[in-house]
Amino acid sequence: MNAEDQTSVTMIEPEQTATEKRALDITEIQAILPHRYPFLLIDRVIEIERKKRIVAIKNVTANEPHFAGHFPGYPIMPGVLIVEAIAQAGGALLLTEIPDRNQKLMVFTGIERAKFRKPVTPGDQLRVEVDVLAWRTTAVRMQGHVWVEGKLACEATVTCQLVSRPA
Repeated sequence: MNAEDQTSVTMIEPEQTATEKRALDITEIQAILPHRYPFLLIDRVIEIERKKRIVAIKNVTANEPHFAGHFPGYPIMPGVLIVEAIAQAGGALLLTEIPDRNQKLMVFTGIERAKFRKPVTPGDQLRVEVDVLAWRTTAVRMQGHVWVEGKLACEATVTCQLVSRPA
């Protein structure tokens, strides 16, 4: 990691919003997203550009539960989980803008043009790059690209909506 990649990390409290590029560690991600193991699919955010772009990292390990059955002897990360990682990264971007995010959930409303270019296996590190195509207060349309060692593994356009959590 070079000096340009290192940025100070500031905790984003529920009443705060993202105001500049920053990095987030797993604890800060958990303060934003409601997901938890085994379904939290981003480990670190290395770049946030408010309402425009986010870049997250997912370290793929052999002990993740889906590898037991997908596929025995040749573990491949399910494509739907890679698309979910795109959505979670986008959710981290969207939810930093929502003051009452602890009372909201971000849910899929669409997945378009999903393409899987290369298998993702244990030991891979996903670089999840998400760019906002359209932004509204309660919904977002995003284009995601997932890279492994500089090669495109997955791409998809996802739309998500912000909904109130059940009481």
